[in-house]
Amino acid sequence: MNYELIGVTVLWTFLYGYIIVASIDFGAGFFNFYSKLTGDDNVISPIIQRYLNPVWEVTNVFFVFFFVGIIGFYPDTAYYYGTALLIPASIALILLAIRGAYYAFNSYNKEPKLSWTFLYGVTGLLIPASLSMALVISEGGYIVDGGDGIQLQLEELLFSTYGWSVVFLAIITVLYVSSGFLTFYAARAEDNQALELVRRWFLIWALPMLFISQFVFLGLREHNLEHFQRAQDYWYLFGLSLVSMGIAVFLMWRRRFFGLAFIMIMLQFAFAFYGYGISKLPYILYPYIDINTSVVNDAMAFSLTIVFILGLLLLIPSLVLVMRLFLFDKEYVRGKSSNKY
Repeated sequence: MNYELIGVTVLWTFLYGYIIVASIDFGAGFFNFYSKLTGDDNVISPIIQRYLNPVWEVTNVFFVFFFVGIIGFYPDTAYYYGTALLIPASIALILLAIRGAYYAFNSYNKEPKLSWTFLYGVTGLLIPASLSMALVISEGGYIVDGGDGIQLQLEELLFSTYGWSVVFLAIITVLYVSSGFLTFYAARAEDNQALELVRRWFLIWALPMLFISQFVFLGLREHNLEHFQRAQDYWYLFGLSLVSMGIAVFLMWRRRFFGLAFIMIMLQFAFAFYGYGISKLPYILYPYIDINTSVVNDAMAFSLTIVFILGLLLLIPSLVLVMRLFLFDKEYVRGKSSNKY
């Protein structure tokens, strides 16, 4: 059995789930802060808080599964990424700690301070920016495995056009996905004032989303031509991603079928994300980690495959239950029931 391919597919699915769920969470926090600056917090903050209260606790489950799984399946990732990601990972952990502190202070203060709301909102953009460095480094050219061990070429990374394009893609993705979901959520709550506000935010970020995606491809062509050429072989996946985006924007613009529009947003990222992942194979890190040569032995790979497939099968029903209790319960969404958390 091709355990390495099954393993990377399951892990990629966990990472995709994390990107969608975390983008909604991170973006909601930023929009909550932004609405306070613009004076629209009385319109949108209640809806954002009703979403964040039950959901934020499960956001990192996907990432934990992915992190543990990739080290379990491909132990070399700990050696190479352990050094290369020391700085960005440390920054991400500090930012996550700040976000966690926000929940503690917000729970014990009836009137949250703007400073804490600011930190919560800004960290929601900086965390994905720092984590995106892992994908940038994975394209190769930023680390050297020499006699002194792994060396991160920090100057190359800081002045990389491709690297910065991925950072901005991560930030814009957060704002785009989150505003799309909040539009659906506001429509579910039948709050027309909030609906128009977040719908406008989504339409504003749709064009930057399209442009930054093109810049990432151009940057990939300059940085890793081999990967770019392989990505062209899967043009149909990226084409389906573009079509899905077009449908989502059209439905939002026409104020129709907001639930379907968000499904199109999810498909947009699914096609692009899996297209990127498939075209990247067999490498996890150019040119050091190849899934065909870096995977653990068959016995361990089989055990890990079973465990993570079962974990995925357990996690999906749990999320469905959370959605049914909170996201799709009309009474809760409209703020008429507060005894569910």
